Amino acid sequence: MKELIQIREALKVPKNQKNTFGNYKYRSCEDILEAVKPLLANCSLTLSDETKEVCGIPYVEATATLSNGEHSVSVKAQAGVAIAKKGMDISQSWGSSSSYARKYALNGLFLIDDTKDADTQDNRQENTEKISDDDLQALKTQLEKAHEKGHLKQFFHSMTPMAKEKLRDYVNDLRTS
Repeated sequence: MKELIQIREALKVPKNQKNTFGNYKYRSCEDILEAVKPLLANCSLTLSDETKEVCGIPYVEATATLSNGEHSVSVKAQAGVAIAKKGMDISQSWGSSSSYARKYALNGLFLIDDTKDADTQDNRQENTEKISDDDLQALKTQLEKAHEKGHLKQFFHSMTPMAKEKLRDYVNDLRTS
């Protein structure tokens, strides 16, 4: 579908949102929709959600569909729903999962990726030093605080690739010793 190719080439969606907890920038579903609407011309874009469950775990499956009236292209994405997410009522949890799944369906449809962003590049360097006791204690404190606030997923997401690698190496060293 030539319209989709044209939209993909013209679409620019910078990461203008800021996560203050994890100190990283991101783009939202709304950011993508705002950027793509002027490019739709004779096409229609629809988003829909379907609730599903696997092994007792509920999730939202979002579908983004672009149609020119004759042909259409659809992409699906899923996001789990944390029913008892701390600080959110059930409708907020479902809404958050819906927004997340829609964002990734739109990312797939319009080929939006994060490869040019510094926070997603592989900046690992060969590292032979072990984690210090002070660093380990600081990490444990941060993990406990994140756990208390229900922010473990955000905590791990906010870690740099190098920090994740150091932590993984440390855990592996513990397992083998």
